[in-house]
Amino acid sequence: MIALAVALPLLGAFLLPLMGPLKRVFGPAVLVAVAALAISVWPQAQAEPFAVAIGEFRAPLGIVFYVDGVAALFTLAVALVCLLLWPWSTPTGDATAKQSLTLILAGACAGLAVSGDLFNIYVFYELVAVASYGLAAGTGSAAGYAAAFRYVVLSSLASMLALIGITLIYYRTGTVNLAHLAQVAPDALHDPLGLAAFLLLLLGLGVKAELFPVNAWVPEVYATAERRVAALLAGLVSKLALLVLVRLLVLVFPLDPARFALLALGTLGILSGELAAYRARDLARMLSWSSIGQLGIAFVAFAIPGNAGLVAGLAVALHHLIAKPALFLLAERWGGSIEGLAGAGRRSKLGGALFVLFALSLVGVPPLPGFWAKLLVLSGLAAQDGGAWWLAAAVILAMTVVEAAYLFRVVGRLYAPDESSESESHAATHLAAAGILGLCLIAGSVSAGPLGHALGRMAVQMGDRPAYIARVLPAGETRP
Repeated sequence: MIALAVALPLLGAFLLPLMGPLKRVFGPAVLVAVAALAISVWPQAQAEPFAVAIGEFRAPLGIVFYVDGVAALFTLAVALVCLLLWPWSTPTGDATAKQSLTLILAGACAGLAVSGDLFNIYVFYELVAVASYGLAAGTGSAAGYAAAFRYVVLSSLASMLALIGITLIYYRTGTVNLAHLAQVAPDALHDPLGLAAFLLLLLGLGVKAELFPVNAWVPEVYATAERRVAALLAGLVSKLALLVLVRLLVLVFPLDPARFALLALGTLGILSGELAAYRARDLARMLSWSSIGQLGIAFVAFAIPGNAGLVAGLAVALHHLIAKPALFLLAERWGGSIEGLAGAGRRSKLGGALFVLFALSLVGVPPLPGFWAKLLVLSGLAAQDGGAWWLAAAVILAMTVVEAAYLFRVVGRLYAPDESSESESHAATHLAAAGILGLCLIAGSVSAGPLGHALGRMAVQMGDRPAYIARVLPAGETRP
């Protein structure tokens, strides 16, 4: 049944233009069905993860979907976020085309959440890329086309790197199934060639996850695309790419050099993103650079060994999944110079209050979820031996001060007494979506304890390599 979470949006994307008067509700209905499927498998996935052999072909030869608590959670998040950011109408371009691309993006992201082999991960990753190209260029402006073209070029080069990495792995092992790779990796991939394959995949897949140094496309695309598209790419797509990389780290490359690569690149991402955000004088570009910095924290968190790193990384990723789309939606009518926002928060009281709420959480003010996420990361780093871990913790603390400076600078302009310029009012759908995300943030603050326990259970499942192998491979399967 979980396969329908992938198949329905992809099929719906092609059927939607044929729906006539029903196409306005057809896409959202598909996403609601996907959300219902994810909720229906949630109890089973939480209690005991399971594998599905597509077409009844046994692993490691056939296509496998693996569903644990994390996969079910992100499948549900894909449906809900795409529904929340659905393009009911669009100021430029063909709304039907954008709706079809959004469904393709949803199906491909759901595929990334549950795929159990590198071949399908690559296929779904390319589907995500194609859909995001079309959405990024959807404004029809010259700047949008130029940014989308640079995005295509960089993503194509990254896809080539990822494909080379997959080729090296297949050359060494003769398999692309993750469970089978987890079984044979200690003998076949835990060497310099295997580490090179991981680094190629890290850079190739890291483009969508806004990983330093392959994230140069982010500020241009997010600043020129529709804010809804920026919210989708920053809030949703980046998390699925990150999830795939963490699966590879946990199952196939649980090596200190691989973790150090995540730690180093994540730390550089925090530094470059937050400092560039501080220098930005345009709200959309500031949010774009800050997204790079915040995802850098997620990479640093997942670099921490053991369940502590998985819990911290999941907390950071889920918080970013809620906060960043909301901020991009609020920037819909607050584009352009930050200096030109004087009094905008006074004229849009709900928009201003929501911006303050998300800014406080991103900085890490208790008891908001951003505080607990950063605390988990810093606690995990402090528990490690070695200067690199402590340096990463110091960078996070220092950049939190920088983050507070530029976010509160914006808040100051929103509530400045200057009422000379009239900003446009927010679209009702965007303001409503940001409000729903704000309610989710508040709910997370109230239920921090139960959420922490749930993340702990999901982290245990995610980090259990022997259980993953046993559930995917047939009984009696032995290592070659």
